[in-house]
Amino acid sequence: MVNKFLKQTTFTSQEDFVKNFKVNIPENFNFGYDIVDEWAKTEPHRKALCWTNDHEHRDFTFADIKEKSDQTAAYFQSLGIEKGDMVMLILKRRFEFWFSIIALHKIGAVCIPATHLLTEKDIVYRNNAADIKMIVTVGDDEVIQHINNSVADSPTLKQIVSIGPKIPEGWGDFHKGINEAKPFVRPDYEISNDDISLLYFTSGTTGNPKMVVHDFTYPLAHIITASYWHNVGKESLHLTLADTGWGKAVWGKLYGQWIAGCNVFVDDFEKFNPVEVLHKIEKYQITSFCAPPTVFRFMIREDLTRFKLSSLQYCTIAGEALNPKVYEEFLKITGIKLMEGFGQTETTLLIGTYPWVIPKPGSMGIANPQYDIDLILSDGSKAKAGEEGQIVIRLSDKKTLGLFKEYYRDEERTQEAIHDGLYYTGDVATRDEDGYFWFIGRADDLIKSSGYRIGPFEVESALMTHPAVVECAVTGVPDEVRGQAVKATIVLAKEYKEKADHHLERELQDHVKHVTAPYKYPRIIEFVEALPKTISGKIRRVEIRENHK
Repeated sequence: MVNKFLKQTTFTSQEDFVKNFKVNIPENFNFGYDIVDEWAKTEPHRKALCWTNDHEHRDFTFADIKEKSDQTAAYFQSLGIEKGDMVMLILKRRFEFWFSIIALHKIGAVCIPATHLLTEKDIVYRNNAADIKMIVTVGDDEVIQHINNSVADSPTLKQIVSIGPKIPEGWGDFHKGINEAKPFVRPDYEISNDDISLLYFTSGTTGNPKMVVHDFTYPLAHIITASYWHNVGKESLHLTLADTGWGKAVWGKLYGQWIAGCNVFVDDFEKFNPVEVLHKIEKYQITSFCAPPTVFRFMIREDLTRFKLSSLQYCTIAGEALNPKVYEEFLKITGIKLMEGFGQTETTLLIGTYPWVIPKPGSMGIANPQYDIDLILSDGSKAKAGEEGQIVIRLSDKKTLGLFKEYYRDEERTQEAIHDGLYYTGDVATRDEDGYFWFIGRADDLIKSSGYRIGPFEVESALMTHPAVVECAVTGVPDEVRGQAVKATIVLAKEYKEKADHHLERELQDHVKHVTAPYKYPRIIEFVEALPKTISGKIRRVEIRENHK
């Protein structure tokens, strides 16, 4: 299927990739019809989804996905869902997510994936900010309670559908509905490339979340994500660990993978357990795996020799910056190089490590040729090799495939991010002579101490090389002499928790001085049981700064 959209599909070098990679965008592209239904027509028995939980395993072919998404689309239409309507999916890792998002694409409605961790307040905010018309959700007690409590303050919400196990009174029954729905008839109205297909509420560390909207061409931008970063093909069984409520799910569990004809593996677990994930890789012979660095940090603390991981050929890593220690340990144990990537909810993969690129531990990789990526200084000039600059996308008169349309209903925030021919990511990095990017931190997280600019990530990476440190966050706190002082908030390994005293603090400070430039060492260290995080798992450095005494 990839060759339908690319003139050249095989690349041998970055030079070849930059010169010859080009996506041909069809008129009125629709992932539901042009990918799912096309696979169902040409290779109906090709496996699309391998789904499992603690007591059940189900395989779905592309013919199955077409059938179920058609039934779901017909059911949604019977509930009054039309083109442009906003529908929120709170479906964890249930297979009904795939039926539903494809159905919404076929109708031309807007899919809003969301996490089951939302509270009543979160749901009310989302319902009103986006005029949500329907919610399709898991039938879990806590989720049901939060949604029911939100109804009175959500005037646009007309339908609530549960996939079970519980179907509250007055709610729609998903499975009964799709089984009894009339045959689906493709709408006769036009769904254009520029129409909104997907909306994500970003979990910002301050203020209300922004609404990122993508159009119907967005899945095509993930060809690079799957085929040239995850490195999957028609024989692959790929696992991306993300819950469907996060943007990373469509990065790794849907768009690019199905364009490539890859079978997507889904483990519907309630709580992450590294041993269970390793068992699943072994049992199902998973070939490709993507997860954030935290997951690999937990994995390398297990005895990996207990598991037969010979099927695993390729591992990618994203979601937060990769500490070199994690890379080196995983390579030593498994022989597999972790191929890092970087992107945002507003984009697809911006920077990555592709099969022909030799990874440099700690580097995000090389620019994706789909975007015109650069680093700029605060005065707008281009950063030289080794200089810290903000990552930007240079825009042209042509559409930038993969870049979000706007922050929905928020022109001010949109103009703050996109102006003067640039999209500003808000992330700071350096670029070396070979074109590799190295993450420094969010622009508003940089620490200015005694005239030095210190990136939190470089201090965190130094701390992570000490065996006492499981997780840490580095922030700048007010200091009368230096302006700001470097503070490290640290979660200790269990064998070090009883040693959490000033001697360990001194040991960690000395360790950082030897690993990186001495002026970067944390003058303040705080040991905690857990770091404050957003519902998407991002460390809330702003909360750490606010709580500093």
